[in-house]
Amino acid sequence: MTNEATPRSATRRRQPAKPITGEWCVGILGTDALGGQVVASGGLRLRAQRAASCLLEPAAGDSVACLRIAPAEVWIMAVLQREENTANVVSCPGNLRIAVDGGALELQAARVGLRADELDVATQKTRVATDTADVVGRELHLIGTTIKVVGSVLSTVMERVQHFSRHYLRTTDGIDRVAATHLECEAKQLLRLEGEHTLVNGRELVKARGAQIHFG
Repeated sequence: MTNEATPRSATRRRQPAKPITGEWCVGILGTDALGGQVVASGGLRLRAQRAASCLLEPAAGDSVACLRIAPAEVWIMAVLQREENTANVVSCPGNLRIAVDGGALELQAARVGLRADELDVATQKTRVATDTADVVGRELHLIGTTIKVVGSVLSTVMERVQHFSRHYLRTTDGIDRVAATHLECEAKQLLRLEGEHTLVNGRELVKARGAQIHFG
């Protein structure tokens, strides 16, 4: 019986990969001639790029914390301090989604502005409470099964008003007055005018025509 040598591949033990180390540094952010981000830390000037976790967009003059993984790979991890009168911009490349599970999301500010090419709002119930509201647009479409408007004063100014409905009922407790250059009322079957006192006044002509005319 002979003892065969074990192959080296079977006896060789795999060494675990060494972790990638990094070096932290703090510096002042600036830009180079090409517009790239450069961090000045001590006597070093490091070309850096913003990490995905740094949502606050760095600006020139910020004091930033950087992680140096390689001589040519420096990541801006956070903005530590910012000069006054510099706008704070939270940005990230690509799509962004904010999700809150089992809670509520609130925004509080003196002024909130939304600018987008398209705005979609989908909700089961919407409530808007404001003292003054202005809606300005080239086209406005309002579609609903039931629409109810309650107010004290309604004032509309239109170039042309066109209305169509199967049934139209209107009740006015006070005065209902229509002023027009030419007024027409047309009914296919029955036209009825009723009042305690009825006045018909024609400055030039009053004309009644029909197959039968009854008075009294």
